[in-house]
Parts: sequence; C-alpha cells; structure tokens
Amino acid sequence: MRLVVDLNKCQGYAQCAFLAPDVFAMHGEESLIYNPRAEEEQRERLARAVAACPVQAITADGLDRVGEVREAPDGR
Repeated sequence: MRLVVDLNKCQGYAQCAFLAPDVFAMHGEESLIYNPRAEEEQRERLARAVAACPVQAITADGLDRVGEVREAPDGR
C-alpha cells in the first residue's frame, strides 16, 4: 500500500503516529517520518490514521477496500 503525506499541510498533531505507530512517527516535536510502503496488515490502522488527520494531509492508495461490505454469491 502506498502512502503520501503532504508535509506542507502536516501540522504535527501526531494523530497518525498514535493510531499507526508502526508506520508513522514524530521526529522531534513537529517533524513527521513515515513508511511510504506500508504493509497490508496495517490497513485498518492506516484507515483510522488517514481519517483522524485534522488537516487531511495523508492519502493512501488501496484503502478503499477498508470496511467494504461484500455480498454473498447469492446476492444477500
């Protein structure tokens, strides 16, 4: 999964680092570091981190499947 953080938008609120600490971390008080190639196992945490960003600085390719409702083969 590919992540992009707009570091010009990021204000260092660190919500992402609290919700997905294996992917995001604060370096000092205001500088964010992150893994742009997050593991699939982090999908749910990443979805929460993206949603929690107060300035919407994080985008992630492939998160559209989080919480997806799948229909049974018979249409139910």
